[in-house]
Amino acid sequence: MADTQLNFIAGEWVAGTSEIENRNPSDLSELVGMYAQASADQLEQALDAAAVAQRKWAAYGMERKQAVLMAIGNEMMARAEELGTLLSREEGKPLAEGKGEVFRAGQFFTYYAAECLRQLGENADSVRPGIEVDVRREPIGTVAVISPWNFPTATASWKIAPALCYGNAVIWKPANVTPASAVALAEIISRQDMPKGLFNLVMGAGRDVGQRLVESPKINAISFTGSVPVGKGIATAAIQNLTKVQMEMGSKNALAVMDDADLDLAVTLALGGAFGGSGQKCTASSRLIVHDKIHDAFVEKLITGAKAMKVGHALAEGTQIGPVVSEQQLNENLRYADLGKSEGAELACGGERVSRETEGYYMTPGVFLNTTNDMRINREEMFAPLAAVIRVGSYDEALATVNDTNFGLTSGIVTQSLARATHFRRNARTGVVTVNLPTAGTDYHVPFGGRGDSSYGPREQGKAAAEFYTTVKTAYISAGTPS
Repeated sequence: MADTQLNFIAGEWVAGTSEIENRNPSDLSELVGMYAQASADQLEQALDAAAVAQRKWAAYGMERKQAVLMAIGNEMMARAEELGTLLSREEGKPLAEGKGEVFRAGQFFTYYAAECLRQLGENADSVRPGIEVDVRREPIGTVAVISPWNFPTATASWKIAPALCYGNAVIWKPANVTPASAVALAEIISRQDMPKGLFNLVMGAGRDVGQRLVESPKINAISFTGSVPVGKGIATAAIQNLTKVQMEMGSKNALAVMDDADLDLAVTLALGGAFGGSGQKCTASSRLIVHDKIHDAFVEKLITGAKAMKVGHALAEGTQIGPVVSEQQLNENLRYADLGKSEGAELACGGERVSRETEGYYMTPGVFLNTTNDMRINREEMFAPLAAVIRVGSYDEALATVNDTNFGLTSGIVTQSLARATHFRRNARTGVVTVNLPTAGTDYHVPFGGRGDSSYGPREQGKAAAEFYTTVKTAYISAGTPS
């Protein structure tokens, strides 16, 4: 029997009141480990310890904080192969993606390590004579971080790193589907020079630990990534305490392929954007909006490419698409495949469960044809290796279709026209726009977020993170009259 991995609460590794098992979606016979589930009392202990530790941490010198974040980031990057392998074992993404995620997560910490030394305020003269004004940012307090399973290390890191950078304490509730990556990151953080209780890992079900966390008056801010329904529930709970909220939620991203596009490039971008990570990305391009003049040629190449993609064990050489994360997710994906067909779409390839040498949650990438933008498969986030092609007759129709959604996270266009590219990036109603690039893939030093149902609250990443993780103080100073 595997040893149970523990929660990290108030500076100590502690057992929970129950356990869950974590199995490899590429090989269900492999037990990754057993993971403790925290109790309500343990959550309260973490909250109380965080409040005390946060005041101590805020008083640390900036170079001391910088050294802590730099050490975390450097260790993550140095151990990217080891920790990326663990991530791929429990989440199912191909090994190269798992290693890349851990390395990128380390870069978030080193980026915010540098930001520790760049926290500059502003000053001004008052409208009243003899008075100066000082404006600076201070920590918000204790931050609840609720992270998803699809990027279990990266998403958590781009929340935890700025929270610590700007002087806050953290209570982290990771997704229960991917606890191994959470424990690995927590173990690195636990060894750093910081007050006991500043960082807490509290694993548990969302309906138990997560709900208590967002309802707690001891939390000053909540950063959440997940579904729209859960996000709305968090917002409802948070408003009772006027808790600051930042949320990244659903998406229905579109890649518009114009008649002047480089066809091979467009297909490559569509395949990677739609099916990378088994389609389990908030930035995945599940709507492929294609100009009528090149529609048939694009579709032919797209289907050929999708059929050629290798579905297999996440750690196997050559795997391009690993298993989906869980049986629940697989069943949901297959329901969407059936839904698309019932709506009148043609499932031209894929969208089926397949068997491999090891038992796992394997599914082939599926391409829907003859779809319209009012179909549910084009309105709802599927989070599956499924993409729907929508035929349009003009650039204007393509842009209108891109914007015809309740979501607004990312969108992209493939074109050789500078005029179209410029018009698109200025008029696409999404928080992120790409030109001749996939909709998936963003940098850590610039803002990330969307519009509509995709995001709520201040942006994540880059310098924009300061807006959420700090509060502004304006001070007025009278120097008096010199004698």
